[in-house]
Amino acid sequence: MSYISQVLPNLLKGATVTLQVFFIVIVLSIPLGALIAFLMQIHFKPLKWCLNLYIWIMRGTPLLLQLIFIYYVLPSIGISFDRMPAAILAFTLNYAAYFAEIFRGGIEAIPKGQYEAAKVLRFTPIQTIRYIILPQVFKIVLPSVFNEIINLAKDSSLVYVLGVNDLLQASKTAANRDATLTPMFIAGAIYLILIGLVTLISKRVEKKFSYYK
Repeated sequence: MSYISQVLPNLLKGATVTLQVFFIVIVLSIPLGALIAFLMQIHFKPLKWCLNLYIWIMRGTPLLLQLIFIYYVLPSIGISFDRMPAAILAFTLNYAAYFAEIFRGGIEAIPKGQYEAAKVLRFTPIQTIRYIILPQVFKIVLPSVFNEIINLAKDSSLVYVLGVNDLLQASKTAANRDATLTPMFIAGAIYLILIGLVTLISKRVEKKFSYYK
């Protein structure tokens, strides 16, 4: 217990960085993904081609490779980022692509008749999105969105490749220094707590919006 109390402050400090990345990426990637999903509904082929290419690249290449590309490769053409902004940019672009596909599926699941009803009611496009599309899409995509959020909680450990002192990096440093796996087990426990909290929140939110069924 004395050893745990000794290393725990540094691990919690690293966990703070992990949580910072986690929450910032959620705040940025979900709205961006929703925006991309709605833009994909526009019947303009060059735009759809560009968006599909973006999604294909983001989903078809490993997030680790994207992190390395943004932080280590882009500076060679004059585009440089600090460690944390590079990590947040890579995560946001990657997860926005996944969220875009999730929202696209939700939008396409809405019956076409409801769009016709919106026209009969003389709703503007913004009113149609706000009062008809979004409430239904939100309910449809909730489980998938929370699954991606759980994946994000685990994937956030990849920021260590950029030298960001997150939870995983702090635990590896302590484990190498003290020649013990205890810090790694503590880090695993912290990740489990985080994922457990996200799972609990997801169940509560899904229950709250169950009246849309």
